[in-house]
Amino acid sequence: MEPEFPTEQHALEADCARCPALVECRERISWGTGDLDADVMVVGEAPGAGNPDAERWRGGNWTGKAYTARHSGRRVRRLLAEIGRPTAYVTNAVKCFPCDGEGSNREPTETERANCRTHLREEIETVDPTVIVATGKHATTTTLALDNRTIDGFVDRILEPIELPFSTLLPVLHPSYQDIWRARLGYSAEEYREAVHDALRAALDDDPS
Repeated sequence: MEPEFPTEQHALEADCARCPALVECRERISWGTGDLDADVMVVGEAPGAGNPDAERWRGGNWTGKAYTARHSGRRVRRLLAEIGRPTAYVTNAVKCFPCDGEGSNREPTETERANCRTHLREEIETVDPTVIVATGKHATTTTLALDNRTIDGFVDRILEPIELPFSTLLPVLHPSYQDIWRARLGYSAEEYREAVHDALRAALDDDPS
């Protein structure tokens, strides 16, 4: 069964043009979606190129919704469903597709991350989540920057909760790279999935049973 995702966007600045290069790249701004009272917020890096011809999982650049690509989106939304949080709020640190000129995506620049950071801050203030699940290094560093903090050795901090004034930050591997890095961390696919579930439940102070 395919994971569901919300249809309503939480649009903060219609036709945002803070980053001219991203305006040229994007098809749509990929705003966050989900329950504005959710206790879990997922933060990704930025929309990928996506596939406009896909029947369902076209990606944020085409849907305007974060984590709606077939590979990463399905993994993230299945994780949420498995831990009983299908209505979590899902967004990206950078809302627009950063193209590399060849049809694929590059890393957002520090300026682009900074330009978009006020959008992320507003989302966090609005949703007021108990836990922010940051998928990957760039999502983690962007969220930490809201508290003027940095991180060294990102992979070494995977699944270690970081207390921030506004939420608990839980860094996890980006779904696009987790098969590579979770093996290097000594996890099987099932062990890593269970470790993420356990860490998130603990951060939410849930009963793991």
